[in-house]
Amino acid sequence: MQDSVSLPPDLLFFERGWLSSNSLMQLDQDGQSLLVDTGYVAHEQQTLALVQQALKGKHQLTHLVNTHLHSDHCGGNHILQKFYPSIQTHIPALDADAVDGWDESRLTYLPTGQHCKPFRSDHSLVSGACIEFGNRQWEIHACPGHDDHAVMLYEPQDRILISGDALWENGFGVVFPEFEGDGGFDRVEESLNLIKVLDPRLVVPGHGRVFSDVTTALQRAHSRLTQFRKSPQSHDEYAAKVLIKFKLLEWQSIEREHFLAWADKNAYLISLFTKSQTTANYKDWLEQVLKQLQAAGACSLTINNIVNA
Repeated sequence: MQDSVSLPPDLLFFERGWLSSNSLMQLDQDGQSLLVDTGYVAHEQQTLALVQQALKGKHQLTHLVNTHLHSDHCGGNHILQKFYPSIQTHIPALDADAVDGWDESRLTYLPTGQHCKPFRSDHSLVSGACIEFGNRQWEIHACPGHDDHAVMLYEPQDRILISGDALWENGFGVVFPEFEGDGGFDRVEESLNLIKVLDPRLVVPGHGRVFSDVTTALQRAHSRLTQFRKSPQSHDEYAAKVLIKFKLLEWQSIEREHFLAWADKNAYLISLFTKSQTTANYKDWLEQVLKQLQAAGACSLTINNIVNA
């Protein structure tokens, strides 16, 4: 757990590794607490321990909010709902039906080859509305692009923005709608422009540290977006590496045979392979991606195994 010196005392920041998203907790004067985002399911016990350590037996976890429902942001929902059964869970409105019916395709867990235990939804996050908690009113703002159902939370009193994966200090998340050629880059730009209008003093990102130099971060993000627009293939190559690296962070080591079995069922990787228009077959294309990861120091390859690095 990291308590940023820049954040007010009622806000606690949990900076996590890249397999799990960051989380932000708000404590109120009445012994209640609100948590934003919960990490990946493989880290659910760690998430629970972090929450219990922060509450110190003096507060109850009463509200849970997800900026979006990618597996690394809501994988701790299940265990937190189990340990705090009266907790009120707030998710983006556009995902409510998929959660109620637990549709793992629409929720992206099947096409990414990732995991998330089922959880319930109690309230929908609607853009333009607010979550009032303690002495703060968190404005809900749609931020499509990385995930077209995602929202950001903005607190105007202290000008704090919880950006999810719409803006990091050094970029933004993979633009998943681009896999289907669905204009995701345009929506990323719209979300970045909204952040500029909101003019936050501090940004709490989904990954990486809390930062205050928002102008520079936006410049970096716009520059990255321009590069992706000029070369969509570079975004596809980046996305393929991210999908594989994510699983390596979970597996740590995997036999090639088992990796290929996973990849054969990964709809997003197959889509990226098809878009690449390569003359290589799927297995050889995957090997090329693995070698790029190895060259970047992100994994090591042997005849039989792939090892995270």
